Amino acid sequence: MATHKKLTIGLFGFGVVGEGLYKVLQQTPSLNASIKRICIKNYGKKRNAPASLFTTDKNELLNDHDINVIVEVIDDANAAFEIVSTALQNGKDVVSASKKMIATNLKELLQLQKQTGKSLLYESAACASIPVIRNLEEYYDNDLLHSIKAIVNGSTNFILTKIFEEGIDFNTALLQAQQAGFAESDPTLDIEGYDAINKWTFLLTHAYGITENPENLLFNGIQFIHATDSETAAARKQEIKLVAQAQKLKNGEVAAFVLPQFVKQEDHLAFVKNEYNGVVIESGFADKQFFYGKGAGSFPTASAVLSDIAALRYGYKYEYKKLYHHQPHQLAKDFFLKVYLSFDDINSIPKEEFEWIEEWHAQKERKYLIGVIAYQKLKNQTWWRENGTSLILLPDPIIEEVASQNIKKRSLELAGVL
Repeated sequence: MATHKKLTIGLFGFGVVGEGLYKVLQQTPSLNASIKRICIKNYGKKRNAPASLFTTDKNELLNDHDINVIVEVIDDANAAFEIVSTALQNGKDVVSASKKMIATNLKELLQLQKQTGKSLLYESAACASIPVIRNLEEYYDNDLLHSIKAIVNGSTNFILTKIFEEGIDFNTALLQAQQAGFAESDPTLDIEGYDAINKWTFLLTHAYGITENPENLLFNGIQFIHATDSETAAARKQEIKLVAQAQKLKNGEVAAFVLPQFVKQEDHLAFVKNEYNGVVIESGFADKQFFYGKGAGSFPTASAVLSDIAALRYGYKYEYKKLYHHQPHQLAKDFFLKVYLSFDDINSIPKEEFEWIEEWHAQKERKYLIGVIAYQKLKNQTWWRENGTSLILLPDPIIEEVASQNIKKRSLELAGVL
């Protein structure tokens, strides 16, 4: 019987996740893994672990020949990249939870893994307790993966749940998310969609072989959602969620974005409340599969880190099959989205940019319209993020092609817009 590799861990970071991992490892002696050193920024804080474990010198971990695994759970993306790249070059396997670091340095990290032959695992960087990366990597073949829709940010989902189910205001809901340890130290990363798009960037690599920088994808958060939007959602028997979506088009390209979206009450994602995450995968013959689990918090994230540590005992690596063994998909740019816009001033909305407008409600103080607009127009323009404008996608928002200009003009006339 093969013996499992003994893992000696150097841990960077002892915040919510780091401490959670320390506790979890103490309760799982069968893993044959132990923490030798923990690198922290300063000694000042009281910590629930022996003082002899801690150091502020990263080289004590990176240059220690006994340490064969570096686990990195800090929130400074630049420092994290330096730690991870040095560790790989020093012949150590790495487990990381830093989504921004992975998303913004993905191409360099892929190259480093090739050069060094070492393993970099980061299941905990997306969806915490849900094993979505390994499932996309191992289970779903590129050609059969039709679409993925997901709630990948527990903090925004927690806030939206509180707003819509308990009727509390945005700032109170955000404060509760921070107090519960679900929101990032800088909450704008969550509420403006940066955290979600970072996760989506590398999930697209494991799903479709796409390697793209986060800023090249269309995204927004929940910061502009207005109280009247929730009334509209309720009237339609729908909810509002921050949804990450990727869908293969007829031409083989993949439409991908992260935006607020109306979700029907019977949709799997409507079931995902509070800090939970959910992933709906649609494939060629299996129809829809739904993954559900906690997406934020100490132990859910630590459990994903633990699962990566366990996998290293068997020498597990991501093979990036969709990137290296298939023809990678291209990111689509030429498609259309069905959107709801609410706003105070009609003059701030460039109506002529729409292919057509289906609904138009201008009688109240807060006005809204529903129409179809080219993806590239949203990607290249900023008006929909300004002047208190709220943009939310409709369910099934992707339209691959639209009719002629005459229909567009006629629909605008009928709506009383032109």
